[in-house]
Amino acid sequence: MKLTISKSTSSSPWLLPSLSVLDRYIIQELIPPFIFGVGLFTSVAVTVGTVFELVRRVAESGLPVSVAFQVFLLKMPDFMVLAFPMSMILTTLMVYGRLSSDSELIAIRSCGISLYRLVIPAIIFSFVVTGMTFAFNEIIVPAANFQATMTLQKALNEDALNISSTNIFFPEYERVSVEGTNRRVNVLRRLFYAEEFADGKMSGVTILDRSRAGITQIISSRTAIWNPQESTWDFYNGTVYIVDPDGSYRNIARFDHKQLHLSRVPLDLASQDRDYGEMNIAQTKEYLELMKLSGDQAKILKTKVRIQQKYALPFVCVVFGLLGSSLGSRPGRTNRATSFGISVMIIFAYYLLSFITGAIGQKGIISPFMAAWLPTMLGLGVSGFLLYRSAE
Repeated sequence: MKLTISKSTSSSPWLLPSLSVLDRYIIQELIPPFIFGVGLFTSVAVTVGTVFELVRRVAESGLPVSVAFQVFLLKMPDFMVLAFPMSMILTTLMVYGRLSSDSELIAIRSCGISLYRLVIPAIIFSFVVTGMTFAFNEIIVPAANFQATMTLQKALNEDALNISSTNIFFPEYERVSVEGTNRRVNVLRRLFYAEEFADGKMSGVTILDRSRAGITQIISSRTAIWNPQESTWDFYNGTVYIVDPDGSYRNIARFDHKQLHLSRVPLDLASQDRDYGEMNIAQTKEYLELMKLSGDQAKILKTKVRIQQKYALPFVCVVFGLLGSSLGSRPGRTNRATSFGISVMIIFAYYLLSFITGAIGQKGIISPFMAAWLPTMLGLGVSGFLLYRSAE
Protein backbone atom coordinates (compact mmCIF):
# COMPACT_ATOMS: atom_id res chain seq x y z
CA MET A 1 0.00 0.00 0.00
CA LYS A 2 1.46 3.29 -1.08
CA LEU A 3 0.80 6.49 0.86
CA THR A 4 0.88 9.66 -1.19
CA ILE A 5 1.15 13.06 0.50
CA SER A 6 0.18 16.04 -1.62
CA LYS A 7 1.45 19.52 -0.89
CA SER A 8 -1.03 22.31 -0.49
CA THR A 9 -0.33 25.91 -1.38
CA SER A 10 -3.02 27.15 0.99
CA SER A 11 -2.21 28.75 4.35
CA SER A 12 -1.63 26.56 7.37
CA PRO A 13 -4.95 25.67 9.00
CA TRP A 14 -3.84 26.90 12.40
CA LEU A 15 -2.90 30.26 10.93
CA LEU A 16 -5.83 30.86 8.59
CA PRO A 17 -8.62 28.31 8.22
CA SER A 18 -9.14 27.62 4.52
CA LEU A 19 -12.48 28.53 2.98
CA SER A 20 -14.46 26.14 0.83
CA VAL A 21 -15.10 26.82 -2.84
CA LEU A 22 -18.67 27.79 -1.97
CA ASP A 23 -17.51 30.26 0.68
CA ARG A 24 -15.00 31.87 -1.66
CA TYR A 25 -17.57 32.10 -4.44
CA ILE A 26 -20.18 33.87 -2.28
CA ILE A 27 -17.63 36.20 -0.65
CA GLN A 28 -16.29 37.15 -4.10
CA GLU A 29 -19.87 37.92 -5.11
CA LEU A 30 -20.30 40.12 -2.01
CA ILE A 31 -17.27 42.35 -2.52
CA PRO A 32 -18.25 44.32 -5.70
CA PRO A 33 -21.77 45.32 -4.51
CA PHE A 34 -20.32 46.21 -1.10
CA ILE A 35 -17.85 48.62 -2.70
CA PHE A 36 -20.71 49.99 -4.81
CA GLY A 37 -22.85 50.43 -1.68
CA VAL A 38 -20.10 52.21 0.25
CA GLY A 39 -19.62 54.63 -2.63
CA LEU A 40 -23.35 55.17 -3.04
CA PHE A 41 -24.26 55.72 0.60
CA THR A 42 -21.13 57.76 1.33
CA SER A 43 -21.77 60.12 -1.57
CA VAL A 44 -25.41 60.62 -0.58
CA ALA A 45 -24.61 61.13 3.11
CA VAL A 46 -21.67 63.46 2.57
CA THR A 47 -23.66 65.54 0.09
CA VAL A 48 -26.58 65.99 2.47
CA GLY A 49 -24.49 66.29 5.64
CA THR A 50 -21.51 68.38 4.52
CA VAL A 51 -21.45 69.60 0.92
CA PHE A 52 -24.57 71.80 1.14
CA GLU A 53 -23.30 73.43 4.34
CA LEU A 54 -19.82 74.01 2.90
CA VAL A 55 -21.26 75.53 -0.28
CA ARG A 56 -23.37 77.87 1.84
CA ARG A 57 -20.34 78.93 3.87
CA VAL A 58 -18.30 79.52 0.70
CA ALA A 59 -21.05 81.73 -0.70
CA GLU A 60 -22.11 83.57 2.49
CA SER A 61 -19.09 83.54 4.83
CA GLY A 62 -16.26 83.74 2.31
CA LEU A 63 -14.83 80.33 3.17
CA PRO A 64 -11.95 79.59 0.76
CA VAL A 65 -12.71 76.78 -1.67
CA SER A 66 -9.42 75.06 -0.80
CA VAL A 67 -10.39 74.97 2.89
CA ALA A 68 -13.88 73.72 2.03
CA PHE A 69 -12.35 70.89 0.01
CA GLN A 70 -10.01 70.03 2.89
CA VAL A 71 -12.93 69.89 5.35
CA PHE A 72 -14.85 67.77 2.85
CA LEU A 73 -12.03 65.20 2.73
CA LEU A 74 -11.67 65.20 6.53
CA LYS A 75 -15.39 64.52 7.01
CA MET A 76 -15.40 61.67 4.49
CA PRO A 77 -14.31 58.90 6.97
CA ASP A 78 -17.22 59.75 9.28
CA PHE A 79 -19.74 59.13 6.51
CA MET A 80 -17.89 56.05 5.29
CA VAL A 81 -18.34 54.48 8.73
CA LEU A 82 -22.08 55.09 8.47
CA ALA A 83 -22.05 53.61 4.96
CA PHE A 84 -20.41 50.32 6.01
CA PRO A 85 -23.46 48.81 7.78
CA MET A 86 -25.83 50.33 5.21
CA SER A 87 -23.82 48.67 2.44
CA MET A 88 -24.01 45.30 4.22
CA ILE A 89 -27.81 45.16 4.02
CA LEU A 90 -27.79 46.25 0.36
CA THR A 91 -24.98 43.83 -0.56
CA THR A 92 -26.49 40.73 1.03
CA LEU A 93 -29.94 41.53 -0.35
CA MET A 94 -28.55 41.89 -3.88
CA VAL A 95 -26.28 38.84 -3.83
CA TYR A 96 -28.59 36.36 -2.11
CA GLY A 97 -31.56 37.76 -4.03
CA ARG A 98 -29.71 37.10 -7.31
CA LEU A 99 -28.72 33.61 -6.21
CA SER A 100 -32.34 32.92 -5.37
CA SER A 101 -33.82 34.39 -8.56
CA ASP A 102 -31.27 32.49 -10.72
CA SER A 103 -32.19 29.25 -8.90
CA GLU A 104 -28.59 28.85 -7.73
CA LEU A 105 -29.75 28.51 -4.13
CA ILE A 106 -32.15 25.74 -5.17
CA ALA A 107 -29.34 23.90 -6.96
CA ILE A 108 -26.99 24.24 -4.00
CA ARG A 109 -29.64 23.16 -1.48
CA SER A 110 -30.50 20.16 -3.64
CA CYS A 111 -26.97 18.93 -2.94
CA GLY A 112 -27.83 18.71 0.74
CA ILE A 113 -26.40 22.09 1.80
CA SER A 114 -28.70 23.91 4.23
CA LEU A 115 -29.54 27.58 4.11
CA TYR A 116 -27.86 28.03 7.49
CA ARG A 117 -24.61 26.92 5.87
CA LEU A 118 -25.16 29.25 2.91
CA VAL A 119 -25.33 32.38 5.09
CA ILE A 120 -22.00 31.65 6.81
CA PRO A 121 -19.99 33.53 4.08
CA ALA A 122 -22.19 36.59 4.67
CA ILE A 123 -21.58 36.36 8.43
CA ILE A 124 -17.82 36.00 7.90
CA PHE A 125 -17.81 39.00 5.58
CA SER A 126 -19.94 41.04 8.00
CA PHE A 127 -17.48 40.38 10.85
CA VAL A 128 -14.65 41.61 8.64
CA VAL A 129 -16.62 44.80 7.95
CA THR A 130 -17.37 45.07 11.69
CA GLY A 131 -13.62 45.10 12.38
CA MET A 132 -13.11 47.75 9.70
CA THR A 133 -15.89 49.87 11.21
CA PHE A 134 -14.44 49.63 14.72
CA ALA A 135 -10.94 50.51 13.46
CA PHE A 136 -12.24 53.53 11.54
CA ASN A 137 -14.28 54.69 14.55
CA GLU A 138 -11.34 54.43 16.93
CA ILE A 139 -8.35 55.50 14.86
CA ILE A 140 -9.42 57.64 11.91
CA VAL A 141 -12.84 59.24 12.44
CA PRO A 142 -12.33 61.07 15.80
CA ALA A 143 -9.05 62.67 14.70
CA ALA A 144 -10.43 63.58 11.27
CA ASN A 145 -13.61 65.11 12.72
CA PHE A 146 -11.66 67.17 15.24
CA GLN A 147 -9.24 68.37 12.58
CA ALA A 148 -12.18 69.31 10.34
CA THR A 149 -13.73 71.38 13.14
CA MET A 150 -10.44 73.16 13.88
CA THR A 151 -9.78 73.84 10.19
CA LEU A 152 -13.24 75.28 9.67
CA GLN A 153 -13.07 77.46 12.79
CA LYS A 154 -9.63 78.76 11.89
CA ALA A 155 -10.74 79.71 8.39
CA LEU A 156 -13.94 81.45 9.52
CA ASN A 157 -12.75 83.09 12.71
CA GLU A 158 -9.22 82.99 14.06
CA ASP A 159 -10.45 83.75 17.58
CA ALA A 160 -12.66 80.68 17.63
CA LEU A 161 -9.63 78.51 18.35
CA ASN A 162 -8.82 80.46 21.49
CA ILE A 163 -12.17 79.93 23.21
CA SER A 164 -12.28 76.41 24.52
CA SER A 165 -15.48 76.65 26.49
CA THR A 166 -18.10 78.88 28.08
CA ASN A 167 -20.17 78.61 31.27
CA ILE A 168 -17.83 76.27 33.14
CA PHE A 169 -19.76 74.88 36.08
CA PHE A 170 -18.11 72.55 38.62
CA PRO A 171 -19.72 71.59 41.96
CA GLU A 172 -17.70 69.72 44.57
CA TYR A 173 -19.63 67.47 46.94
CA GLU A 174 -18.74 65.89 50.25
CA ARG A 175 -20.22 62.63 51.48
CA VAL A 176 -21.56 63.11 55.04
CA SER A 177 -23.60 60.98 57.42
CA VAL A 178 -27.10 62.01 58.43
CA GLU A 179 -27.24 62.35 62.20
CA GLY A 180 -29.12 59.55 63.90
CA THR A 181 -29.20 57.31 60.80
CA ASN A 182 -26.88 55.11 58.77
CA ARG A 183 -27.65 57.09 55.63
CA ARG A 184 -25.02 59.17 53.84
CA VAL A 185 -25.84 62.06 51.51
CA ASN A 186 -23.95 64.43 49.21
CA VAL A 187 -23.56 67.98 50.54
CA LEU A 188 -22.28 70.83 48.39
CA ARG A 189 -18.79 71.77 49.57
CA ARG A 190 -17.70 74.21 46.89
CA LEU A 191 -19.12 75.61 43.65
CA PHE A 192 -16.89 76.92 40.85
CA TYR A 193 -18.35 78.96 37.98
CA ALA A 194 -16.62 80.81 35.13
CA GLU A 195 -18.25 82.64 32.25
CA GLU A 196 -15.53 81.80 29.72
CA PHE A 197 -12.23 80.01 29.25
CA ALA A 198 -9.86 81.49 26.64
CA ASP A 199 -6.09 81.59 26.16
CA GLY A 200 -5.62 79.45 29.28
CA LYS A 201 -7.48 81.99 31.39
CA MET A 202 -10.84 81.86 33.19
CA SER A 203 -12.96 85.01 33.03
CA GLY A 204 -15.87 86.13 35.21
CA VAL A 205 -15.14 83.65 38.01
CA THR A 206 -17.39 83.17 41.05
CA ILE A 207 -16.72 80.64 43.81
CA LEU A 208 -19.09 79.64 46.59
CA ASP A 209 -16.99 78.04 49.34
CA ARG A 210 -18.73 76.14 52.17
CA SER A 211 -15.75 74.01 53.18
CA ARG A 212 -15.35 75.74 56.58
CA ALA A 213 -18.02 74.93 59.15
CA GLY A 214 -20.30 77.85 59.98
CA ILE A 215 -18.80 80.19 57.37
CA THR A 216 -19.72 80.70 53.73
CA GLN A 217 -17.15 82.44 51.55
CA ILE A 218 -17.97 83.99 48.18
CA ILE A 219 -15.08 84.88 45.89
CA SER A 220 -15.71 86.98 42.82
CA SER A 221 -12.77 87.50 40.47
CA ARG A 222 -12.32 89.05 37.06
CA THR A 223 -9.81 86.40 35.95
CA ALA A 224 -8.25 83.20 37.25
CA ILE A 225 -5.26 81.18 35.97
CA TRP A 226 -4.13 77.71 36.95
CA ASN A 227 -0.60 77.70 38.40
CA PRO A 228 0.90 74.28 37.55
CA GLN A 229 4.12 74.89 39.52
CA GLU A 230 2.30 75.32 42.83
CA SER A 231 -0.92 73.47 41.89
CA THR A 232 -3.05 76.45 42.85
CA TRP A 233 -5.44 78.90 41.21
CA ASP A 234 -4.26 82.50 40.92
CA PHE A 235 -7.17 84.94 41.12
CA TYR A 236 -6.83 88.55 39.99
CA ASN A 237 -8.91 91.70 40.61
CA GLY A 238 -11.62 90.32 42.84
CA THR A 239 -13.56 90.55 46.07
CA VAL A 240 -14.01 88.13 48.97
CA TYR A 241 -17.33 88.10 50.84
CA ILE A 242 -17.52 86.21 54.16
CA VAL A 243 -21.09 85.40 55.19
CA ASP A 244 -22.18 84.33 58.68
CA PRO A 245 -24.79 81.58 59.20
CA ASP A 246 -27.44 84.24 59.87
CA GLY A 247 -26.88 85.70 56.38
CA SER A 248 -25.02 88.85 57.42
CA TYR A 249 -21.71 89.88 55.87
CA ARG A 250 -18.85 89.50 58.34
CA ASN A 251 -16.22 90.92 56.07
CA ILE A 252 -15.71 92.23 52.54
CA ALA A 253 -12.17 92.47 51.18
CA ARG A 254 -10.86 93.38 47.77
CA PHE A 255 -7.67 91.90 46.32
CA ASP A 256 -5.41 92.28 43.32
CA HIS A 257 -3.99 88.77 43.53
CA LYS A 258 -5.03 85.79 45.62
CA GLN A 259 -3.97 82.13 45.57
CA LEU A 260 -6.29 79.25 46.49
CA HIS A 261 -5.67 75.51 46.67
CA LEU A 262 -8.60 74.27 44.61
CA SER A 263 -9.11 71.35 42.26
CA ARG A 264 -7.87 71.72 38.69
CA VAL A 265 -10.95 69.87 37.39
CA PRO A 266 -12.59 73.13 36.12
CA LEU A 267 -9.56 73.57 33.84
CA ASP A 268 -9.91 70.01 32.56
CA LEU A 269 -13.61 70.54 31.94
CA ALA A 270 -12.98 73.77 30.04
CA SER A 271 -10.20 72.24 27.95
CA GLN A 272 -12.31 69.24 26.98
CA ASP A 273 -14.32 70.84 24.20
CA ARG A 274 -14.70 67.93 21.80
CA ASP A 275 -17.92 66.49 20.52
CA TYR A 276 -18.56 62.78 21.09
CA GLY A 277 -17.85 62.16 17.42
CA GLU A 278 -14.39 63.71 17.92
CA MET A 279 -13.39 61.30 20.70
CA ASN A 280 -12.54 57.62 20.65
CA ILE A 281 -13.60 55.26 23.44
CA ALA A 282 -10.57 55.97 25.65
CA GLN A 283 -11.05 59.74 25.36
CA THR A 284 -14.77 59.42 26.03
CA LYS A 285 -14.04 57.43 29.19
CA GLU A 286 -11.67 60.16 30.36
CA TYR A 287 -14.42 62.70 29.72
CA LEU A 288 -16.80 60.49 31.74
CA GLU A 289 -14.47 60.66 34.74
CA LEU A 290 -14.50 64.45 34.52
CA MET A 291 -18.29 64.43 34.37
CA LYS A 292 -18.41 62.25 37.48
CA LEU A 293 -16.31 64.81 39.33
CA SER A 294 -18.62 67.60 38.19
CA GLY A 295 -21.72 65.77 39.42
CA ASP A 296 -23.70 66.55 36.25
CA GLN A 297 -25.92 63.45 36.16
CA ALA A 298 -27.48 64.28 32.79
CA LYS A 299 -24.08 64.45 31.07
CA ILE A 300 -22.88 61.36 32.95
CA LEU A 301 -25.80 59.32 31.61
CA LYS A 302 -25.40 60.72 28.11
CA THR A 303 -21.68 59.91 28.09
CA LYS A 304 -22.30 56.35 29.33
CA VAL A 305 -24.82 55.80 26.54
CA ARG A 306 -22.40 57.21 23.96
CA ILE A 307 -19.64 54.86 25.13
CA GLN A 308 -21.89 51.83 24.79
CA GLN A 309 -23.05 53.03 21.36
CA LYS A 310 -19.42 53.23 20.22
CA TYR A 311 -19.10 49.54 21.09
CA ALA A 312 -22.46 48.56 19.58
CA LEU A 313 -22.35 50.46 16.27
CA PRO A 314 -19.85 48.18 14.46
CA PHE A 315 -21.97 45.10 15.19
CA VAL A 316 -24.81 46.60 13.16
CA CYS A 317 -22.88 45.16 10.20
CA VAL A 318 -23.49 41.63 11.52
CA VAL A 319 -27.19 42.34 12.05
CA PHE A 320 -27.61 43.79 8.56
CA GLY A 321 -25.54 41.02 6.96
CA LEU A 322 -27.68 38.30 8.54
CA LEU A 323 -30.91 40.17 7.88
CA GLY A 324 -30.08 40.85 4.22
CA SER A 325 -29.07 37.27 3.51
CA SER A 326 -32.24 35.98 5.22
CA LEU A 327 -34.51 38.27 3.20
CA GLY A 328 -32.60 37.73 -0.05
CA SER A 329 -32.82 33.95 0.24
CA ARG A 330 -36.60 33.99 0.13
CA PRO A 331 -38.12 32.83 -3.19
CA GLY A 332 -38.86 35.57 -5.71
CA ARG A 333 -37.01 37.93 -8.00
CA THR A 334 -35.17 40.79 -6.32
CA ASN A 335 -33.59 43.37 -8.61
CA ARG A 336 -31.19 46.16 -7.62
CA ALA A 337 -33.90 48.82 -7.27
CA THR A 338 -36.01 46.62 -5.02
CA SER A 339 -32.97 45.76 -2.89
CA PHE A 340 -32.15 49.44 -2.52
CA GLY A 341 -35.71 50.29 -1.47
CA ILE A 342 -35.84 47.51 1.10
CA SER A 343 -32.41 48.55 2.40
CA VAL A 344 -33.49 52.16 2.92
CA MET A 345 -36.60 51.09 4.87
CA ILE A 346 -34.62 48.72 7.11
CA ILE A 347 -31.89 51.31 7.71
CA PHE A 348 -34.46 53.97 8.60
CA ALA A 349 -36.32 51.63 10.98
CA TYR A 350 -33.13 50.46 12.69
CA TYR A 351 -31.63 53.91 13.26
CA LEU A 352 -35.00 55.29 14.39
CA LEU A 353 -35.16 52.52 16.99
CA SER A 354 -31.54 53.24 17.97
CA PHE A 355 -32.34 56.94 18.39
CA ILE A 356 -35.38 56.17 20.56
CA THR A 357 -33.57 53.70 22.83
CA GLY A 358 -30.63 56.11 23.13
CA ALA A 359 -32.95 58.93 24.22
CA ILE A 360 -34.66 56.63 26.74
CA GLY A 361 -31.26 55.62 28.09
CA GLN A 362 -30.22 59.24 28.53
CA LYS A 363 -33.35 59.75 30.62
CA GLY A 364 -32.30 56.90 32.90
CA ILE A 365 -35.36 54.75 32.09
CA ILE A 366 -33.18 51.88 30.87
CA SER A 367 -29.48 51.19 31.44
CA PRO A 368 -26.87 52.63 29.03
CA PHE A 369 -25.98 49.07 27.98
CA MET A 370 -29.57 48.26 27.02
CA ALA A 371 -29.99 51.66 25.34
CA ALA A 372 -27.10 50.91 22.99
CA TRP A 373 -27.45 47.15 22.48
CA LEU A 374 -31.24 46.66 22.45
CA PRO A 375 -31.60 47.47 18.69
CA THR A 376 -28.79 44.99 17.91
CA MET A 377 -30.43 42.29 20.04
CA LEU A 378 -33.81 42.84 18.41
CA GLY A 379 -32.20 42.88 14.97
CA LEU A 380 -30.47 39.57 15.60
CA GLY A 381 -33.73 38.08 16.86
CA VAL A 382 -35.70 39.20 13.81
CA SER A 383 -32.91 38.04 11.47
CA GLY A 384 -32.78 34.62 13.12
CA PHE A 385 -36.54 34.23 12.84
CA LEU A 386 -36.55 35.19 9.14
CA LEU A 387 -33.66 32.82 8.47
CA TYR A 388 -35.57 30.01 10.18
CA ARG A 389 -38.67 30.73 8.08
CA SER A 390 -36.63 30.82 4.87
CA ALA A 391 -34.90 27.55 5.71
CA GLU A 392 -38.19 25.66 6.15
